[in-house]
Amino acid sequence: MHSVLATLLVAASLGLAPASPEATPTQSLPARLDSVIDRALAEKRIVGTVVLVARDGKVIYRRAAGFADREAKRPMREDTLFRLASLSKTPVSAAALALIEQKKLGLEDPVTKWIPTFRPKLPDGSEPVITVRQLLTHTAGLTYDFLEPKDGPYHRARVSTGLDQPGLSMQENLRRLGSVPLTYAPGRRWGYSMATDVLGEVVARAGGAPLPKVVERLVTRPLGLSETGFTVKDAARLATPYADGKPEPVRMGESHFIPNEPGGTTFAPGRVFDTRSFPSGGAGMVGTAGDFLKFLEALRTGGAPVLSTSMVEQMMRDQVGPQAESMGPGWGFGFGAGVLVDPAKAKSPQSPGTFEWMGAYGHHWFVDPKQRLTVVALTNTTFEGMWGAFPYAIRDAVYAADR
Repeated sequence: MHSVLATLLVAASLGLAPASPEATPTQSLPARLDSVIDRALAEKRIVGTVVLVARDGKVIYRRAAGFADREAKRPMREDTLFRLASLSKTPVSAAALALIEQKKLGLEDPVTKWIPTFRPKLPDGSEPVITVRQLLTHTAGLTYDFLEPKDGPYHRARVSTGLDQPGLSMQENLRRLGSVPLTYAPGRRWGYSMATDVLGEVVARAGGAPLPKVVERLVTRPLGLSETGFTVKDAARLATPYADGKPEPVRMGESHFIPNEPGGTTFAPGRVFDTRSFPSGGAGMVGTAGDFLKFLEALRTGGAPVLSTSMVEQMMRDQVGPQAESMGPGWGFGFGAGVLVDPAKAKSPQSPGTFEWMGAYGHHWFVDPKQRLTVVALTNTTFEGMWGAFPYAIRDAVYAADR
């Protein structure tokens, strides 16, 4: 295992993700999924969710359940807006790939071609070359502060994950990130990291506009994703975030720290309203479940009008190898999300080539091209909706009829 993230994911997939006992193959798909959602709400593991399932391009299940704001009794709706956290990585990666297809950016370009001042060094003081490919595949030698102890280098440098520190500029965060030694030589292994935040700045510079404008021009506008971007389109529809807790999830405050081994994650939900905050390519987008399903369906069906079929094939192909264990054993990594290489090793009912990722505010999605299946499950509960029992029970309920 190369990271605590992977360890937690394995624990989730092995210990917290059995086939939901109330969802059986004899039930219809809607009944199986309703059972999973109803149980998670009844057990107060999640506050609210929107789940969409599409097969062959047709939505075969849709449900909004629970509360978008529990204290205000505001019900979850299909058009609820969510802080997407790491779901942002895939559309930002798609924007980078679109620029590559336009020959405005190169996979093997050194990052210093676009950000001359970004020159992190190895512990021995040498300065390696970091490429756009390595940013896309999380093989650039970077990491996240939640994957190191509380007194680790990222904490000491106050590097922002894109989830915290409202008002921080991109220039300052890149300065901080570049001041910290790399955790390994670029290209030598896989490590979940701040790579997509750096990629976002590369995309901005190669695209000739701020990252939000480039992503809008290349991805969201062509696909008609009018609800998705780096700002909140309608604050009244934004889901209130909660964190796992007993006897029920806890409403996040202005700053909310969630411990994990070896450190923890700090959330500042109000960051999204601070226009001074840098647009985080790795964690800064906001959108709806419907928009995200439309984006994933575009990838599943060949990428038009955003990417060519050949580029989407590269994006959804394992670029690193199963040793990445990006979501546990059997998982590699493509350009912007995990790729299932060995379903048996992963103990997953999904097909080889399944493309999948998740977000810290409580989200999980996957595309199974062989089954022509796309599933989006957004919640407002950290971390249950991300890697707890809920997303894996949703997955198992979808596949239950095929067992």
